[in-house]
Amino acid sequence: MLTKQVKGHHVHDYYNETTYDHGHLHRMNGVSSYEIPYGDSHVHSYDGITTYNNAHCHQYSGVTGPAIPFAGGGHTHEYQGPTTIDQGHRHYYKSLTGNESKTRLF
Repeated sequence: MLTKQVKGHHVHDYYNETTYDHGHLHRMNGVSSYEIPYGDSHVHSYDGITTYNNAHCHQYSGVTGPAIPFAGGGHTHEYQGPTTIDQGHRHYYKSLTGNESKTRLF
């Protein structure tokens, strides 16, 4: 949905570590999609591949929860889920996105 708006759209950076399973963990980092309307709020989708640890990596994807406002302005989103099963196991993650990064489209 690319529309001309003065306010602009935004994305969120994210960074987290997965649970420690089978003697190791993985790191995840990336940038979410632009906002997706959700009731009176919005959410973001995200996906990627974990870091390569213990001779393998995992894929992940999901949709954040609705916006959680900061007292001084801006907001974050909670995101959580499982990775894919690789080498006989999976990992889980739960974290908050970074504050929004505004992107002017026009």
